[in-house]
Amino acid sequence: MSSQLWILVAACAVVTALIKGVGPVTLGGRELPPWSAGVIGLMAPALLAALVVTSSLADGDRIAVGPQTAGVALAGIVFARGGSVLTGVAVAVAVTAGLRALGW
Repeated sequence: MSSQLWILVAACAVVTALIKGVGPVTLGGRELPPWSAGVIGLMAPALLAALVVTSSLADGDRIAVGPQTAGVALAGIVFARGGSVLTGVAVAVAVTAGLRALGW
């Protein structure tokens, strides 16, 4: 690997550590304001949705629809109909693997 890549990785680690340290330093053990709890509670689902979308629609450097997109879409249907997480993941894996085996 090139030295530029390692510098980037080190810089990302430092920035991540700084960002994680800002909260405890700023609050100093005090309770969060009530309005912030709602915002913080919505951050995890928003980040998860962003990761799912980029993973299912990204193909290198462009947007593409492929087997993983079909798997995620059908897992979403399973979840919308009240299916369990295990069932949704199993459907996503089976559909994605099946479409890849067919050469799509």
